[in-house]
Amino acid sequence: MSSHNETSNGISFTFITAFIVVYPYSYLDHLPTFSSFNFSQMMHPHYFSIIFFLTFIFNTQTSLCADDIRYINCSLPVYCGDQSIEINYPFWGVNRPDYCGQPGFQIECQEGVPKINMMSNTFRILHINSTTQTLKVARDDFWSSICPAYLFNTTLDFTRFSYAPEQRNLTLYYGCALRSDPGRGSYIVYPDCVVNDTSMDVFYAPQSAPVDPLIVRCNSSVIVPVLETAAQELDQHRNTINVTLDEGFELQWNLGSDQCNTCVNSGGFCGYNSTESLFVCFCRDQPNAIECSSSPGTPADERKKKTTSSNLKAVATCVVGLGIVMFLSILLIVGRGRFWKKKTEDDKTVEAFIRNYSSLASSRYSYYDVKKMTTSFRDKLGQGGFGDVYKGMLSDGRLVAVKVLKVSKGNGEEFINEVVSMSRTSHVNIVALLGFCFEKEKRALIYEFMSNGSLEKFIYDNEPSSVTRKLEWETVSHIVVGIARGLEYLHRRCNIRIVHFDIKPHNILLDEDFCPKISDFGLAKQSNTKESIISMSVARGTAGYIAPEVFCRNFGEVSHKSDVYSYGMMVLEMIGGRKNIDVGVSHTSQIYFPHWIHKCVESGKDLELHGVVTDEEKEIVKKMILVGLWCIQTNPSNRPTKTKVVEILEGSLENLEVPPKPYLSSPTRLPQHSSPTSST
Repeated sequence: MSSHNETSNGISFTFITAFIVVYPYSYLDHLPTFSSFNFSQMMHPHYFSIIFFLTFIFNTQTSLCADDIRYINCSLPVYCGDQSIEINYPFWGVNRPDYCGQPGFQIECQEGVPKINMMSNTFRILHINSTTQTLKVARDDFWSSICPAYLFNTTLDFTRFSYAPEQRNLTLYYGCALRSDPGRGSYIVYPDCVVNDTSMDVFYAPQSAPVDPLIVRCNSSVIVPVLETAAQELDQHRNTINVTLDEGFELQWNLGSDQCNTCVNSGGFCGYNSTESLFVCFCRDQPNAIECSSSPGTPADERKKKTTSSNLKAVATCVVGLGIVMFLSILLIVGRGRFWKKKTEDDKTVEAFIRNYSSLASSRYSYYDVKKMTTSFRDKLGQGGFGDVYKGMLSDGRLVAVKVLKVSKGNGEEFINEVVSMSRTSHVNIVALLGFCFEKEKRALIYEFMSNGSLEKFIYDNEPSSVTRKLEWETVSHIVVGIARGLEYLHRRCNIRIVHFDIKPHNILLDEDFCPKISDFGLAKQSNTKESIISMSVARGTAGYIAPEVFCRNFGEVSHKSDVYSYGMMVLEMIGGRKNIDVGVSHTSQIYFPHWIHKCVESGKDLELHGVVTDEEKEIVKKMILVGLWCIQTNPSNRPTKTKVVEILEGSLENLEVPPKPYLSSPTRLPQHSSPTSST
């Protein structure tokens, strides 16, 4: 068989060489273009020559490849660096094709270190055990350091992996204000950690030590899994936190092993058919569903030794022939026009995004998965400008909110914005994006579930959707501060600066403890510059919250200060319990609430707000009013940064001046029964 292949290889190569020499490249100039192609042009003699040539080469190479090329590729193990971690099914990557493994199991070899990406996290692979289906990994950004460039929690692709038994989550607190000196006996403090160009302490409390009574406030916290044995060593001060994190933790991949074992025992190699989403067994002659038709072969190592020489010759022959076919096909298609129907620009844009940001984006779900987690969209939570939101549950039991997007009229920008922006964030005041779905026109976003819904339900007195419970002013203050911290993170401390452009009560969600989280990044813009100056062709946002410079550049540059304006308008609405523009009030002077409330504060008049009784409540409300008025200054340069806003809200009223009155005109009073509109 070997001599026959070598003879055939020589004949094939001679024929190919002679054909290319005799039939010069200029024949392409005689072909009609595909853009004007019709059936009668198929009778052109040059097409007969090309079709005959391609058919001959294809058939010849198929017969020459005695062993299926996929069988050959999947039979060769891959090693990365000095660790010599053998990569077998379901893993693929490096020079191991994707059909040799399952989706979501791609491994990259970076500087001699095997790594795997999951849910925006990069993990170092420390060990793979195919027998027990376990994978030992460690956070790459925490490798030999507890001061990563950016802080975000550990997230896994739970559709493919789960934690092995005997693991523990360690919580590291960054930049904490403590009630008292924690001492060195029970708590562990690491000083002078620099994260995102900011120096801060790192605080860790052993499992037996109470955390909540000690901590007043922390800028950030990060959850990192470790082995239980390593965590116990750390609790007993027999290990450092760096050593504990570098020992990593174990995962189990959730795939049945019976099919693969059957395939290997029959002499094949395990693989995956991405077109039909099915397991496949690659055999010498052809792929089969479960096992090879021939009798069980010799062990894998012995089989590799016997076939390596002939396999390499077959691979070389196949590569040469298929390379020529591909080269000529590209010349025909690219040089003379496109024959196949183009994808829509929308699909191409989003698919390009998914391909470019595959390591960054969250888990991708099929539309079938979305229907399953929402029980066929049974429990509707609400709706917005971009789509409807449904309650759902993941396979691990976590509740989620699933936003099913409407069909986009553009190029999918809002979908891309949402996934890219939220995949880059990890903050207690930002809603976590857990996954997404993209199947042509079917698109969905999966978020963490927020049990108390949106903020607007709790602040407007006369809205049909409002709830009967009124928030305490202290709770309102905590919400105002939390939103400011979330925006400060987006503007300054995220790994890329993000301007939201749609801050409003509807896009602020509340968890069971009324902790606010910013959501809906469909209009967001990203900036790599410190000043976050943004160029926009059209205004974006919601009427009543849009900063003046967004719709008229005469007021200044569009930047993160545009979010500050929207935030200020929202804070004033939270205080007044009404829309800032309201034709339903009794006095014309109260129609535009910011001007009315500025006049009251300036004159020292009591606002007579509901529930404001104690001096402490009056101070809380006045502080929020002054912050709101400073934030809606017409000139962007007069507005405070979110860092300054947080400092003001957490400080005292001393030396806090009343800001100038914004000089945009108040809207005139509208006739009765007409709907309010914004004017500038």
